[in-house]
Amino acid sequence: MPRRKLRVKAADSARINAELAELRAALEIRTEWPEAALAEAERAAGAPRLPDHDATELPLFTVDPPGSRDLDQAMHLAHRPGGGYRVHYAIADVAAFVRPGGAIDEEARRRVQTLYFPDRPVALHPTRLSEDAASLLPGELRPALLWQIDLDEDGAVVLADLRRAVVRSHRRLDYAAVQRAVDAGGADEQLVLLATVGRLREERERERGGISLPVPEQEIEETPRGYVLGYRAPTPADGWNAQISLLTGMAAAELMLDAGVGLLRTLPAAPPAAFERLRRTARALEIDWPDGLPYPELVRSLDPDRPLHAAFLNECTGLLRGAGYRAFDTARGRPAPADPGHAALAAPYAHCTAPLRRLGDRFAQEVCAAVAAGEEPPDWAREALEDVAALMTAGDRRAGEVERACVDLVEAEVLSGRVGEDFPAVVVDVDAERPGRGTVQLREPAVRARCDRAAPGPGAGGGAGADGESPGTALPLGGRIAARLTVADPATRTVRFAAV
Repeated sequence: MPRRKLRVKAADSARINAELAELRAALEIRTEWPEAALAEAERAAGAPRLPDHDATELPLFTVDPPGSRDLDQAMHLAHRPGGGYRVHYAIADVAAFVRPGGAIDEEARRRVQTLYFPDRPVALHPTRLSEDAASLLPGELRPALLWQIDLDEDGAVVLADLRRAVVRSHRRLDYAAVQRAVDAGGADEQLVLLATVGRLREERERERGGISLPVPEQEIEETPRGYVLGYRAPTPADGWNAQISLLTGMAAAELMLDAGVGLLRTLPAAPPAAFERLRRTARALEIDWPDGLPYPELVRSLDPDRPLHAAFLNECTGLLRGAGYRAFDTARGRPAPADPGHAALAAPYAHCTAPLRRLGDRFAQEVCAAVAAGEEPPDWAREALEDVAALMTAGDRRAGEVERACVDLVEAEVLSGRVGEDFPAVVVDVDAERPGRGTVQLREPAVRARCDRAAPGPGAGGGAGADGESPGTALPLGGRIAARLTVADPATRTVRFAAV
């Protein structure tokens, strides 16, 4: 599921890049690879394990952000004889390059996942593999795990199968290019099918009661007047592409649950208090949420191009807290979870489609490939499932820490030099115990930050509250205020406002 995303758009961003390098050092992020791992990657790149099955006749294509080179997935879509659709989804076969217990494997277990800083990623695997030999780059022969998923005319799964194969991607596309082609009516059959299948899968998600969040991407751009921060709203094509990945992850989860061994991505239902807090935020952001409207339907009604809707969608990611990884192996006394579902998807789900970027996907892939072939999963994967689940959970926390630090740094950089200015803002959260403290959402730039206190107006009276603050100091939840910038310090990654 998505996190808030950040990227630097400017080609020359020397100052902020230097600050990001300092941030990586402060967070003790491993940016250099051991020589043994680099040497192992070079050897593996020259002699990967290639499967016997040749699927290079499939004209696969990839859809990724512009400039991406760590391409985990490629797809081909077709009409099924007799009706329905056939999805071929090729996933990079990282196990064809990474030796269990080897130098790359050991370092990958320390890193756990690729970390995306605004200026550069810190990769899970050496770039000789992740952006070259193992990546599904166009025109290159690559080992892959090739899923074939047959759907009926309504987009429901009829059959899912998996095998190792040699593949070749034919095209590399990005979301905007796909969207332009579909909107202009000039899309080829593959892109028309992507839109068709993507929409059908969104309808099946709606029926299940699931929801995928169209979380905007927060961008910082350097201009002659300084840094500018805004949002890039995801396109429908982003969602169609995500639905193919989710379809595969759900098929993998069912395969592993049937076999009694695997690694799931789970999410419990959010508590009622979380939805009450989200309702308060909706009111604050002037988002109409009628009492009878289910949360998933509300999210589908929002426009991520609108700043206040974008802010609300970012708040919705709070309902994803509690997501984790659950390993199980019934034959070895580790039962599957009683509730194996992922609440946001309203279905069991497994991470298996991004092995270049997430450690756990390689292990889930190996289990699925063995089960689909009627074999026992390899011991190296099976014995590591519990450890990998714990590593992935810790890795998610680490990625969240990096994300928060990057957001704080970028927002402080955008506002540096503007201390003392007043900004139109909306109060989107108020501390229940200290109502004079809360969070404001600026309209321009796209910043959310703490607002420490509302100054009482002329003649405000009343006695002090339990926390020593007078009633006149409470921030007005949902109110429009002028917020005065009091602190914007990139060195400490701190932004603070005071209500005027």
